[in-house]
Amino acid sequence: MAFLQNPTVAAGPGQFGAIQASAQSLGVEVRPIAVLDAGETERAITTFARPSNGGLIVAGGSLYVFHRDVIIKLAARHQLPALYSDHAFITDGGLIGYGPDRVEQYRRAADYVDRILKGEKPADLPVQAPTKYELIINLKTAKALGLEVPPSLLARADEVIE
Repeated sequence: MAFLQNPTVAAGPGQFGAIQASAQSLGVEVRPIAVLDAGETERAITTFARPSNGGLIVAGGSLYVFHRDVIIKLAARHQLPALYSDHAFITDGGLIGYGPDRVEQYRRAADYVDRILKGEKPADLPVQAPTKYELIINLKTAKALGLEVPPSLLARADEVIE
């Protein structure tokens, strides 16, 4: 597996560490690939895909959301199953998305805004991690990659795009 990450994001090493720990328990090797723009992304994915029968994990972040069309097209061209953390990738043709439920995060943010407007100090509010995650599967992309998604995975999905 290749883990596409932005080297300027402080959370990157932590994300990679968590993925690597899970991958090791499954006997899967994960290689980090640091890229900052569409050109680097194309070169890195193409190089990774040549000898590999692997897959791609795309870290969260605005850089990759901005370049999602390039990433999705490259994954399709090289027949790489890919996992994304943002819903937009899946609706645009990506295979699988697993990440925080953005609507839930916005609701929680609105609560914080309300508390701040009522006089609470932002520094006194606790930092909150996401509590709700969503799994989205694009069956059209799975079919194009020649993959059959197990019924047990489809049953767990919050959304299935056909």
